[in-house]
Amino acid sequence: MAETLTYREACRAAIREAILADPRVFLMGEDVGRYGGCYAVTKGLIDELGEARIRDTPLSESAFVGAGIGAALAGMRPIVEVMTVNFSLLALDQIVNNAATLAHMSGGQFAVPLVIRMATGAGKQLAAQHSHSLEGWYAHVPGLRVLAPATVEDARYMLAAALADPNPVLIFEHVMLYNASGELDPAVDAVDIGQAKIRRAGRDVTLVTYGGSLPKTLVAAEQLAAEGIEAEVIDLRVLRPLDLPTLAGSVARTHRCVIVDEGWKTGSLSAEIAASLVETVFYELDAPIARVCAQEVPIPYAAHLEQAALPQPATIAAAARGLVRPAS
Repeated sequence: MAETLTYREACRAAIREAILADPRVFLMGEDVGRYGGCYAVTKGLIDELGEARIRDTPLSESAFVGAGIGAALAGMRPIVEVMTVNFSLLALDQIVNNAATLAHMSGGQFAVPLVIRMATGAGKQLAAQHSHSLEGWYAHVPGLRVLAPATVEDARYMLAAALADPNPVLIFEHVMLYNASGELDPAVDAVDIGQAKIRRAGRDVTLVTYGGSLPKTLVAAEQLAAEGIEAEVIDLRVLRPLDLPTLAGSVARTHRCVIVDEGWKTGSLSAEIAASLVETVFYELDAPIARVCAQEVPIPYAAHLEQAALPQPATIAAAARGLVRPAS
C-alpha cells in the first residue's frame, strides 16, 4: 500500500534511515537537535538517535561546514544542515574553495563525501535577506553535485544516493514544499540523482523547471490543457550536472521551450539552460526560448508584492501561450 507523507516527513525519514544504516553518518547544524530544525525536519530525532548523531552547532556556518569537510576527509559521512541558503554565503569559502576542490587538488588522493542540505526559495514572507534562490550559483561550480528535490519521493530517496557519492553534494529543499504531501510508491526505494524527469508528457511546448516551481508549472500545464495546448513538464531534479539529453529530446519533440526559474534572470541557471539548448537543438526550435524568472528586485516582504515578484502559474501559462499562439 502506498504511504502518504509530507515533504518534511520524507526528509526526516531519509535522515533517520541514513543514520541507522551507517555508523559513519551523522547530522550537524544550527538548531537541528533540541529545537528540531528551523522547518521541523529533524524534530524528535535527537531523542531517538542521541546527541552524537544529531549535533547542534554554534552559529558559525564557516566553522561547522569546515568541520563537516574535515569529518568527510577523515572517513565519516556527515550531513550538514545550513538553515537557509543565504546563511550558506558565510560558508562560501569552505564549500567552493575547499569541498569542491580538494579531490582535484590532491590528484584524487582525497574524497569529500559530504552532503549539505539547505532551505531555499521565497513565498513565506521572510523578506529580502531570507528569500534567496541561489542554487544556480552553486551549479556554476565544478566539483559539486547540486540536487533540487521537488517531490516527496525525491525528498525521501535522494539523500541516500547523495551519501553514496564520494564527492560533495548540495541538496536544496524549497521552503514552500515542506508542507506538501504525496504518496510513496512501495515498489520504489531509490532514485537516480543523475537525470531529469518528465512529470507530464506533452506535444506543443516544453516547460523546464525544478524545486518549488514544479507545482506552479504543473498547474500552468493544466490551465494550458484546458485551452488545447499540451505542455510537457520537465523537472530538472539535478542542477549540476544538467541532464541535457532529456531536455534536448523534449524540445526536439515540442519545438518550443519555456524555462521557469525562481532565481533572477540575469546570469541565472535559466540562462545556462537556454544557451545549452541553443547550442544543441537550435534548428529544432520554432520560436525563441522564453524564460519566466523572479523579478530583478530583492524579494519584498509584503505578501502581494512577494507573489508578484515570483513566477506564478498565470505568468508561466502566458509565456507558453505566447510561443504556441503568438499574437499576429
